[in-house]
Amino acid sequence: MIGAPSTMDYEGRIITLEFDDFFLTQVYTPNAGDGLNRLEERQIWDIKYADYLASLDKDKYVIATGDFNVAHKEIDLAHPNNNRNSAGFTDEERQGFTNLLAKGFTDTFRYIHGDITDVYTWWAQRAKTSKINNSGWRIDYWLASHRIAEKGIKSEMIDSGPRQDHTPILLEIDL
Repeated sequence: MIGAPSTMDYEGRIITLEFDDFFLTQVYTPNAGDGLNRLEERQIWDIKYADYLASLDKDKYVIATGDFNVAHKEIDLAHPNNNRNSAGFTDEERQGFTNLLAKGFTDTFRYIHGDITDVYTWWAQRAKTSKINNSGWRIDYWLASHRIAEKGIKSEMIDSGPRQDHTPILLEIDL
């Protein structure tokens, strides 16, 4: 329980494993919803989740993964201009992710690959050609505590073939 609003704490959104030297945690961040009807709750979630990771990070390294339901930068989705104020690409959600990183975490993909473009983790199933046209979003991440970011060897997407929706992501890190 992280003190998230509404039913979010009861929706099974976080799994955290504790190892001797680090925490490994997985998240399924709430979507802001149709018409952004959950955006306010999502903003509270972002604060509570960032505080949760920061509290873990005080004890030992944190490696966090999952569907963060936000394309952080314009280069993290194929059509940023067409998606402004869409769930997953609002200024509020992007700022929430920025605030999370500022609490001591590194986006391992960007750390390793810099500002590479056209690499995504999700393609809309409703748009039948989204994967064929690579009209995707990067909303799935591997984050690591800043102090271990340089230990990352690989952070990449695994090709899931023609299947749309999320693709698996890989992190190889030498702890």
